[in-house]
Amino acid sequence: MASQGPPAGAQPFNPQQIQQMIAMEAQKRGMTIPQFQAFQRQQIEQEAAKAGMSPQQFVQMKQEEARRQYMQQQQAMQQQQQQQQAQGQGQQAQGQRPPQGQVQQMAVNLNQPVEPTPPALAVAKFLRSQDLKTRTCIFNGERKDMFKVKRAFRALNSDAYKKAQKKNPLLPKVENDIEARTALQLLPLNMLALRVSKKDPHEGHNHAPAKKEKRVKGLWHVKIEQQQDFEPMMHYVWVFEPPQWRTRILAAGVVIAVLTMVCFPLWPPFLRLGAWYLSVGAMGLTAVFFAMSIFRLILFILTFFLVPPGLWLYPNLFEDVGFFDSFRPLWGWHETKDDIKRKKQEKKAKKAAKLAGKLTDGGGKSAEAAPKAAGSGPAPTEGSATTSSAEAVVKSMAAKRHAAPTVEEADDE
Repeated sequence: MASQGPPAGAQPFNPQQIQQMIAMEAQKRGMTIPQFQAFQRQQIEQEAAKAGMSPQQFVQMKQEEARRQYMQQQQAMQQQQQQQQAQGQGQQAQGQRPPQGQVQQMAVNLNQPVEPTPPALAVAKFLRSQDLKTRTCIFNGERKDMFKVKRAFRALNSDAYKKAQKKNPLLPKVENDIEARTALQLLPLNMLALRVSKKDPHEGHNHAPAKKEKRVKGLWHVKIEQQQDFEPMMHYVWVFEPPQWRTRILAAGVVIAVLTMVCFPLWPPFLRLGAWYLSVGAMGLTAVFFAMSIFRLILFILTFFLVPPGLWLYPNLFEDVGFFDSFRPLWGWHETKDDIKRKKQEKKAKKAAKLAGKLTDGGGKSAEAAPKAAGSGPAPTEGSATTSSAEAVVKSMAAKRHAAPTVEEADDE
């Protein structure tokens, strides 16, 4: 059984307790006590310099934080032990035996009603709105979002947080790493986000080890850790779920639309007539689209044999572009693999020319860099013959044959 710590309002830790805590931390980091003390002294001096405080003031602040955390942990352990005793008495009364090896350290605390404070909710809502590059994990049989501590620190130290803080006074002030850590501590204290680690999904099952399954990237089975630390590479899972107003509005819209369609016989005559005209117009547009698609295919097949490489009517019709861009340009020649490579080379040459123009100081240098970049191409591979200038001119003349409107390509970023 863990030793009971001082209750709220008790005296500070005595030297023996402090030595025990130092020994535990040194053992956790794989150091001796003198090595850990020297390392801790160096860290304190660096953090105090960042915070603009003296080492003594910084140590006092950290001691107060550690005392509060220790008291909260001891209170949580006391509540957990009381509930475990109550559960054990209930199981003995029913003649049941609790399963061996079943230890749920934080599950009891999760089920306790915790009312989040307004600053904690404000921090959680802000971090939820930021791109923390969350990953999906399996937590208590449910899919949850998981993020790294370093990305939360980055978001709290960003300009976006400063702007949000001016609009929302509930957000705590963050100007250094210590204040960012203090703000992030509000999440586990209010059960909005908890530190987790990866676990075996078959842990505790009484069966043979399962065969090695194909791991789906990002879908970890996670468990809650007892110590809610804030190292940069640690993972936290979101327990807080913001209200999905957009989903609710869409669901309400779908229900209203279904009820409206069901009540079609009750519509006034002019509404039913308008619905009939709309349905006939939609079917007419669909028929025109199919007819146009069939005609452009027939036109391409004919021109593919008569006038190679073939002519497309509305070449962007089925491309991933906007509605109006689907019908622009009006026509275009079919692009072969060589045409696509040539267009990519031209784009690279234009980018290189622009970059050279920015880097050069004089206008003459940029003018010389542009034709060099435009003439540059990929290096010839082994076994390929080097084309002469005459062949290059012939190829360029052949390329211009269908240099009329062609399918536009999106730039690869």
